[in-house]
Amino acid sequence: MKATLSLDTHHHVGAIDRRIFSGFLEHLGRSVYEGAYDPGSPLADGDGFRTDVIAALAEMRMPLVRYPGGNFVSSYDWRDGVGPRATRPRRPDFAWRSVEPNTFGTDEFVRWCKKVGTAPMMAVNLGTLGAQQAGELVEYCNLGPGTYWADKRVANGALKPYAIKTWCLGNEMDGPWQAGHVPADEYARRADQAAKFMKGMDRTIEVIIAGSSGRGMATYMHYDRTLLEYTWNNIDYISAHRYSGNAGDSAHYLAEGVEIDRILDDYAGLLAYVRGVMPSDKQVYVSFDEWNVWYKNREADGRWTVAPHLLEEIYNFEDALICGQYLNSFIRHADSVKIACIAQLVNVIGPLMTRKDGLLVQSIYHPFVMLSANTAGRSLRTAIDSPTYKAGERGDVPMLDASVSHDDKTETACLSLINRDTERPLTVDVAFGDRKIAGVTQARVLSHRNLKAANQWDKKPVVTPRPANAKVTPGGGLRVSLPAPSMAVVCVKLAKR
Repeated sequence: MKATLSLDTHHHVGAIDRRIFSGFLEHLGRSVYEGAYDPGSPLADGDGFRTDVIAALAEMRMPLVRYPGGNFVSSYDWRDGVGPRATRPRRPDFAWRSVEPNTFGTDEFVRWCKKVGTAPMMAVNLGTLGAQQAGELVEYCNLGPGTYWADKRVANGALKPYAIKTWCLGNEMDGPWQAGHVPADEYARRADQAAKFMKGMDRTIEVIIAGSSGRGMATYMHYDRTLLEYTWNNIDYISAHRYSGNAGDSAHYLAEGVEIDRILDDYAGLLAYVRGVMPSDKQVYVSFDEWNVWYKNREADGRWTVAPHLLEEIYNFEDALICGQYLNSFIRHADSVKIACIAQLVNVIGPLMTRKDGLLVQSIYHPFVMLSANTAGRSLRTAIDSPTYKAGERGDVPMLDASVSHDDKTETACLSLINRDTERPLTVDVAFGDRKIAGVTQARVLSHRNLKAANQWDKKPVVTPRPANAKVTPGGGLRVSLPAPSMAVVCVKLAKR
């Protein structure tokens, strides 16, 4: 089968914000304890941080990591996690019915971020706490010495402020499962008060209001509109969340990108509507700060233990193709999506799994690394002519899913191409209307004959990138051969104008 992808470097969506390649670390299961932080492991450094985890996460090149939750944050008091460890209380965690020892908190997280090469994206508790405690956390993190909480940070070993710039105003407050869940109008008041107080502490910060927790919620978009109309002047982003699942129909599952696009189109429309009715010259953007595949391990009851084995998903090849479609969609919607966080990073629905003496790199790690390492500049508009396939209830869906970035500083383009069809290989002919392709600088493909293939402990990885078949054609175009199914990331150098 054949498809064509037509491009022009003048026809773009907008600048790609590298923060779409961000992550999420929550106090949930073994994500922090035995994951990022494991003093009992021979692979831990002097701070107790897993060096193998740090090295693998550094390859993901994440601009931000969201912390400490998630559902966890809605009953978390950040003050429990600072100061001498010997005096930190052990607390029950409402969200995951676990015990939180508080041996890893704000200061440890900031030190860990520096080692990973990322920046903190901090969430505040607007479930059981409020604006006062949120503002005090900004004071602790961002103010210089001379006030109560800033001096506490200095006493805890950090003279210089942490200068955290991105803050989440709670989490999924539309969900009945959330500690402190309230209707939209009540949460809007809480968030607005917190945003004003936090920005009063530090005018340079940006804040994210917690939008709908998923498209399946009965209040989807209604909740978000209420929030935006009340808080518009004091917020900078609204969050969106989605976890994708496979009900056993691979054809339907592999068309997940259609649903992701629809959600982002919903938010783009809503944001334009509220901006119009305000009316306002200001723009609010989307922070898609929880996204991933999650459907196999739903165990969420920690039975009041420390670091229980919860949500430890084993990812296969087709799951990786879904993660690739999330990233493609974020790139295509560069004008509205400025932040996105894969949820999560280690052990809990993560691309990495740990045991005391080793690390397992899962299939979903690779699409993220392939794109994060090569995406830069602007998102180009993609004109696709592709054969379709039957995707169950989603109807006829294009075999080809694609995103393309163009960096005019280096005159390189990065193409992310996914063949969704499980049976038919696809040849993609790429042409730039205004440029010729001078050469291929990198071409990697992720493919496997078995959709359920997964990397396993103590065995050679079976889902890992390999060289792709990508060649410049005599006319200055590009031809890429995609196995069925597969994801290829191809980087090309454009000829001079």
